[in-house]
Amino acid sequence: MSEPDAPRNRKERRAAAKKAGVPFEPTTHEPTISEKSIEMLMAHPDRSGPKGKSLFDLAAERQAEIRAQTPGKYPDEPSNTPAGEAPFDDDPIGPFGTALLYSVSLCMLHFTLDVIVYSQYREEVVWREITTRTLTNFPVFMVAVWLLHTRTATRVSWLRNLFFLATSVGAGCWLVYSGNMNGYYYVMKTAPPIGTVWVWSVVEMDLLYALVSVAAVVGYLFWNGFEIF
Repeated sequence: MSEPDAPRNRKERRAAAKKAGVPFEPTTHEPTISEKSIEMLMAHPDRSGPKGKSLFDLAAERQAEIRAQTPGKYPDEPSNTPAGEAPFDDDPIGPFGTALLYSVSLCMLHFTLDVIVYSQYREEVVWREITTRTLTNFPVFMVAVWLLHTRTATRVSWLRNLFFLATSVGAGCWLVYSGNMNGYYYVMKTAPPIGTVWVWSVVEMDLLYALVSVAAVVGYLFWNGFEIF
């Protein structure tokens, strides 16, 4: 006769113990949970924040150490760029790229003024001469713009503005005087480059300096009783 199957679970073992008249004792391999474990499971998480230095604090300390080891490499003023974003560059193409862009625009302006002056005096437009003069002035514009857009030139903004202010007032007043006092052939040769320099100087200045330069030229015009041609 085969033996009955052994109890397979807690319920069957409890029933077997009750039937046999002996107290039921759980086996050692059955999992039990202590009161300490229950307290840990029921405890609320700590939301008071980090108790020590965060990763951002450690990164800031490391950056300060690097800046101290390489003086002069980083700017003294603090950066206002948000974390995780690339810093904004006011001149991303550099002085040479800026000079190239400005020079092409100034040459187009020079070409346009040359044609306007020819038309003003009802002369036949000589396209070859106008094109030659424009291309000849291109390297001059390149060098001038490049020199005035280097880091050294842009470091002192007020001095740079004063330079362009003097240039714009001189060029503007000369155009007014020359157009009223000199012959048409002289004006045809000299007005386009001087006019280009005048416009460029006004564009380069801050708004307040640009308004002052325009006001000075207009005041010179009316003070001397000249006409706009």
